[in-house]
Amino acid sequence: MLKTAQRIVIVSAIALLASLSALAQTSNWNIDPAHSTAQFTVRHLGISNVAGNFTKVTGSVVLNEKDIAQSQVLASIDVSSVDTRVEARDKDLKSPTFFDVEKYPTIEFKSKRIVSSGGKLQVIGDLTIHGTTREVTLDADGPTPELTDPWGNWRRGISATTTINRKDFSLVYNNLLKTGEAVIGDNVKIQIDAELVKKK
Repeated sequence: MLKTAQRIVIVSAIALLASLSALAQTSNWNIDPAHSTAQFTVRHLGISNVAGNFTKVTGSVVLNEKDIAQSQVLASIDVSSVDTRVEARDKDLKSPTFFDVEKYPTIEFKSKRIVSSGGKLQVIGDLTIHGTTREVTLDADGPTPELTDPWGNWRRGISATTTINRKDFSLVYNNLLKTGEAVIGDNVKIQIDAELVKKK
């Protein structure tokens, strides 16, 4: 029979191998701000859609190559980077009337779990906007296969979409037309396109 010391060594070795195996299955990635964006679309006057972008998106992704459901996503958006192509509108969005960037400078997303169904991914996590946190579900495509850029960096891409009600995040300002139509719609469509760079 094995002595106690031998059993401890064997158990420790098995635990170490299991740990190394788990590490081999995961890879760590950074969101590349230069090639990533978060777009939003909202109804205007009840007749058309107006789109804007947040151009500064950062974050990290831990990908589990064997079980994508065990992956993790953390993303941060600089609210002051909002761009709707109209300077006056961007200034209004940054003001206390809407995002209040001085008080709430970032939008944050942290995944809680990932579900794979029918070849598609759903990333469920906490979204924080304007100091309010709600659970949301992102429908994701990707990640794309790894490839190397001309400088030897490993890259992949991922896209995700969701729709939120802005009032759920304390963004309640609005005006009504004489016809009763809201100047700004409540539902906001969000699309995130992120390019990932593998950590060295």
